[in-house]
Amino acid sequence: MHEQIKSFSAIALAFALTGSSAMAQKQSPIYRQGWIDFNKNGKKDIFEDPAQPVENRVADLLSQMTLDEKTCQMATLYGYGRVLKDEMPAPEWNNKVWKDGIANIDEELNSLPFNKKAQTQWSFPYSKHTAAINTVQRWFIEETRLGIPVDFTNEAIHGLCHDRATPFCAPIGIGSTWNKALVSRAGHIAGREARLLGYTNIYVPILDPARDPRWGRVVECYGEDPFLIAELGKQMTLGVQSEGVAATLKHYAVYSVPKGGRDGNARTDPHVAPREMHQIYLYPFRRVIQEAHPMGVMSSYNDWDGEPVTGSYYFLTQLLRKEFGFDGYVVSDSEAVEYLFSKHHVAADYKDAVWQAVEAGLNVRTNFTPPEDFITPLRELVKEGQLSMKTLDSRVADVLRVKFRLGLFDKPYADPRLADKGVHTTDDEAFALQLNRESLVLLKNEKETLPLDKKQLKNILVTGPLAAASTHAISRYGPSNNPVTTVLDGIRQQAGKEVNVMYAKGCDIVNPGWPGTEIVPTPLDASEQATIAEAVEMARKSDVVIAVVGEDEKRVGESLSRTDLSLPGRQLQLLQALHATGKPVIAVLINGQPLTINWEQQNLPAILEAWFPGPQGGTAIAETLFGDYNPGGRLSVTFPKSLGQIELNFPFKPGSHADQPSSGNNGFGRTSVNGALYPFGYGLSYTSFTYSNLVVSPEKQRSQGDIQVSVEVTNTGKRKGDEVVQLYVKDKVSSVTTYVMQLRGFERISLGPGEKKTVNFTLHPEHLALLDKNMNYTVEPGEFEVLIGSSSEDIRLRKNFLIAQD
Repeated sequence: MHEQIKSFSAIALAFALTGSSAMAQKQSPIYRQGWIDFNKNGKKDIFEDPAQPVENRVADLLSQMTLDEKTCQMATLYGYGRVLKDEMPAPEWNNKVWKDGIANIDEELNSLPFNKKAQTQWSFPYSKHTAAINTVQRWFIEETRLGIPVDFTNEAIHGLCHDRATPFCAPIGIGSTWNKALVSRAGHIAGREARLLGYTNIYVPILDPARDPRWGRVVECYGEDPFLIAELGKQMTLGVQSEGVAATLKHYAVYSVPKGGRDGNARTDPHVAPREMHQIYLYPFRRVIQEAHPMGVMSSYNDWDGEPVTGSYYFLTQLLRKEFGFDGYVVSDSEAVEYLFSKHHVAADYKDAVWQAVEAGLNVRTNFTPPEDFITPLRELVKEGQLSMKTLDSRVADVLRVKFRLGLFDKPYADPRLADKGVHTTDDEAFALQLNRESLVLLKNEKETLPLDKKQLKNILVTGPLAAASTHAISRYGPSNNPVTTVLDGIRQQAGKEVNVMYAKGCDIVNPGWPGTEIVPTPLDASEQATIAEAVEMARKSDVVIAVVGEDEKRVGESLSRTDLSLPGRQLQLLQALHATGKPVIAVLINGQPLTINWEQQNLPAILEAWFPGPQGGTAIAETLFGDYNPGGRLSVTFPKSLGQIELNFPFKPGSHADQPSSGNNGFGRTSVNGALYPFGYGLSYTSFTYSNLVVSPEKQRSQGDIQVSVEVTNTGKRKGDEVVQLYVKDKVSSVTTYVMQLRGFERISLGPGEKKTVNFTLHPEHLALLDKNMNYTVEPGEFEVLIGSSSEDIRLRKNFLIAQD
């Protein structure tokens, strides 16, 4: 991958070599055999001794730190192009606040996409970046009094946010794979690339349940169900941290349901009851913290029940540390501390906000402003006696503990020589393509319209505003500068020379006046009529039309929310005009949230959901359209038919999704649209599967015993394909109202034609527990039901079992 790496200049190579730890040892006498004299006192202190227990090392280092040095370990310095003005250490650094150290440096020299200020010569080749990070790290180790290493942080939800790193599809697509092994490998790749490039802590995974489809960051979530999120988030975390890099979970907590689904400055006031908060919104965090032991958590800047999370002892200490057992460090989301004063108004001024956040349990403040904005008032609070040194020491100790666990005090430098060989390899590229393939969800396939047979086609029209688009494949939180294969490119490559592939854009993603025109529609202007007419004329000459429609990164994402979920702009009019030609119209959706595509579902023969694919997305989509790949993804979010149905999501309480009756008690006519357009867990295949021989053992068990479940699945079609076997559990009678059923197991399996596999699950007591009237997790005696199926509404087999009284 990236052959140009091999020919970078001799100057860059020389610089890379000076970044190695071996060269650093020659340059400074502090590098000793087997240890580093960080405080430069000529002796091996306890904190400098790799053989000492971590807690002893933390205590020893803390005892040597001044107030200035401690407070510097509680702030982030945003990297070059955001806050940091220098690409490399400069003489002025000796006069900056970080002359006494810094907790972490975020997104350093990574060349952010769409941000010219962050473009840097040091992001690529990979070895050059590693050497540059080593140079920055060496400054902190050699030029500060105690030499405390920096934790280099970065984003990673789409793959590592670095120049030409391996790009993944959007998290909503990752969630749609329902493939734990695939997500684990994605974590390994992101962690390995981070380590080789010099990053030591990456912000992944996002564990927010996406319960309101209007919310802009649905695209960045794995889905709406807490169990699915927990299982995939656990695998991502384990994968990252197995590579020696910290994973930082976000956004803790109750972040993803702002009032009305609004985003940006309005992201606050979630209307969530306490039991729902624990069972839906905190469940993934609790599970991942207890089972994968992440070293980082990012505190969110919303409130819950009037209490801002970043200023909450309950959230940051009582729940996070005492109940969940988190032992890493908490970093604030950008501006979360400031919002205590500026948005939530629970602090009299910013200094008061700093005091509240630190007392609550915050370790490191992050924002796109200079770190001294936080450090200065923090120092004043200690000097004035408002913040105790004991509290300060506890917060700093958490940060130092992570740095010791990461090995920063033992091997603070990465080896540049390994980076070019180990970042974005050929295997990584192949994996990213497979991830794209498995994220695709077939929503409709009437009369086996798909896959297309190239032998039966002479002319194909590819149309739609996203057919030749590419920017949706490059995320602010993912890699930059990778070549993008558009859907049009992919179809042309896949169709070959024997098929004539035509292209017409048809319309733009949005029209003039949008989104206001969703409220007060306007007629198409002459240019819009002309571009649709051009597409229609070409459609008449075609055997099939592939319309690539949906949203781009300007319509959905962070600080973007929608007040309508239909196709934006004139895209529906384009589809209707194409449909009127009588030619089969296949819709490919590029989007970041569920869309209310009712007309499309009723009238188009085939619909393929592609979400926001990565740069290889055009290839994966084309392979699927022509049958070289059989789609097997499943929806991780419910698609409503109408905005008026929101909230419509899984899991749900009895009656909360009930149809509006037309007769009987309280039934005076049909006043609402009922049912989901596509339910949670839904997805089609080019083949078919049958389920048989469901076994639940034992059928009677004690409350703390396990239940084994097995089922046989057979591919009864003519093609190899993937099936996502889904296990749900229903609590028949309970002391408090529980969800109708809850996802408690899933496996994605691949079967050849006629092949049969036995899929095994284990239900642990935790899978059956509810929060009782006293808000304690309890497994209550009584009857439960296992439901096995292909979606939450396509249940194939059921069987009861009994939990006996202990």
